[in-house]
Order: sequence, then C-alpha cells, then structure tokens
Amino acid sequence: MKTRKAGGRVRRALRRGLAGLLALAGVGMAAVTAGVPLDWLGALPTVQAAMAAQTAPADEPLPLWQRLLLGESALVAQWAAEGSAPAQAHPEEGEAEAELQQVSPEQIQEKTLSGSGTGYVNAQGISLFNRTEKEVDLEAVAQGGSSLSLQGAQAGPQVLIMHTHATEAYAQDPEAPYPETGVARTTDTNYNIIRVGDEIARIFQEMGVNVLHDTTLYDYPSYNDAYSNARAGIEGYLEQYPTIQMVLDIHRDALVDSDGTVYKPVLQIDGVKTAQVMLLVGTDDAGATFPDWPEHLALAMEIQQEMNSLWPGLARPITLRTARFNQQLTKGSLLVEVGSHGNTLEEALAGARLFARSAAKVLLARVGG
Repeated sequence: MKTRKAGGRVRRALRRGLAGLLALAGVGMAAVTAGVPLDWLGALPTVQAAMAAQTAPADEPLPLWQRLLLGESALVAQWAAEGSAPAQAHPEEGEAEAELQQVSPEQIQEKTLSGSGTGYVNAQGISLFNRTEKEVDLEAVAQGGSSLSLQGAQAGPQVLIMHTHATEAYAQDPEAPYPETGVARTTDTNYNIIRVGDEIARIFQEMGVNVLHDTTLYDYPSYNDAYSNARAGIEGYLEQYPTIQMVLDIHRDALVDSDGTVYKPVLQIDGVKTAQVMLLVGTDDAGATFPDWPEHLALAMEIQQEMNSLWPGLARPITLRTARFNQQLTKGSLLVEVGSHGNTLEEALAGARLFARSAAKVLLARVGG
C-alpha cells in the first residue's frame, strides 16, 4: 500500500527544505512590510496552497511555492506548534489552525469543490487530497477494507458524536445573529457545530443507529487544549459504553484564499442549498502510533461512495492528514467537516442530514447478529 525508497526520502527532504525556505522568506517579507509579528504566520501558506489546489482547473498549473507546499502540512504545522502561534498541546493529535479574520458577505464566494487539480489521488470512484508524505493506493485500501463491526442497537450505544472544536460556527445571519466568542465561533449551542451534531444524531436515531451526543465544549476556554481534552472525554465514554465502536468528530471547515475571499462549499440538492461534507482521516505521519489508519480510510471511502451515489457532489474529496485527531481510539473514528465558516447554518444542517443518512446506511450494514 505504501513504499518509501531511499531516493524518495532524499527528494522529499530536499523538497521540504526548499518549501520551508520559500515559505519563511515569502511570509517574512510580507509580515515585515505589513508590520505583522512573524511568529503568527507559520500555518498560513498551507491554507492558501490547499485552497488553490481545490479550486484551480485541472489544466491550470499552480505557482511553484504552492506546489511545493502541498502535502507539507506536517512541517508547517510543527513550526506553528513550536512558535508562539496558537499551538496544540499534542501536535501529533491535531494541527495548528490559522486565525480567522472578520468576514463580510461580499467576501463569500460559493464553490462546489471536486477532486480536480494538483495534489489529488483518484481511483475507485473516490477522490483523495493527500496532505501527508505517504503514497496511497486507493484500490489496495479498498481491498483491505475496514474491520469495523457493530453490535445491535439493543446492546447499547454504537456511535459517539462529539466535537473537539465545539464552538465552531457559521456565517452570521443578520436576522438571527449569535454572540461570538471569536470569528465564526460561539458558545451558544443553538448556533455552533453542536447544533449540526444534534441533527446528525436525530437522523441516526430515526434510522435505528444507537447514538450518544457529547455536547462538551472541549475548545473553550482553552482552544490549545481541545484535542487533549477531547481525548479524555472520548476515553471516558468508551470505558462507560464499551459497545461504542465509532466516534464521529463533527467540525466545520475554514476556506480562505490569499486575497481574503472566503469559499463556502455548496451545491443545490432538490432545490435546497446544501453544504458539502468532507471526511478527514488522520495518519501516523506526525510521529504517533496509528497502525490501522488505512482501515479508517477504507471506511471513509465506503461512506463517501454512499454519499455520492445518493447525492452526487455532496461529498468533497476525502482529506488525508498527518496527525491522528484521536482517531486511534476506535476502529471507526472519522473527522467530519460540514461546510465552512462561509456557509449558513441552514446549509450546514441540510448537508448534515444527507451525510447522516448515508453514514447510517453504511453502519447498519456492519451490525452483527
């Protein structure tokens, strides 16, 4: 499924070194000109490169610095974690996130994101945006499959829904504004990502999946401790309810271009504006033990295929990342990004409902006797 030859390691090392020099030089010059502290900018180039890859036409080459930085998120996030940027207490569990700026409606652009452009692997009807150093064979992953197996709903909870970044929220609605604790963040559970988790849990229960919804604000008041706090919470649930075999960590994305444009991934389904949904799978590239990450990728591929067979275009390409995101704690853990901070809450709820129906069908097929 993956190979690491000596020549490949050397080329990767050279590429990473050059990417780092270019990123530091370019960002540093911009920061000096604008009077911005240098130590807050380590994570920004990867965001811009990733957006360029997801929005550029397949036949349009990316600028050199963006091509070099694609897939280098482990390195850039580590710099951010070691500097004075918002750091993760355990960078192997999650990656640092760039600080968001206030968004005005004219900055938001609708975009249906697909798997064309630089940085994608396509096979088995699946598109994967690979931001790791791993070489991934999607056909081999599909053949290996997932060993996830669920007991019947009567035995106890099968799925835990939770939110490492529970205060994440969506675009402000002038007719129903929410109190912000940060840009596109609020502790009000009627407006933050917990509301989306409620909708997913409701659909699961309707379809016969026994689910628990953890509404703890793991990222408040300390955002930096979110993944370590969430891990303790998940472990507590798994100890209390050993029937739980899947943990879904529900988030919303943040997609900002270098010119300040905010992209909201959206499409029309049955006349309803619906936020696209992205499945994110972690790996052991950041150095932590996670040997069965390919099984999680295989499960994500199953759910992705179900989503797009029922509602073509609903699923954004799966993203493979360097950190584990606490997914090593069960056989079926996934991180789910429902829309971005440019979407409305209603668009996110529409996407969440369709994701939940797709995922529930896959999970019910894995219930044992």
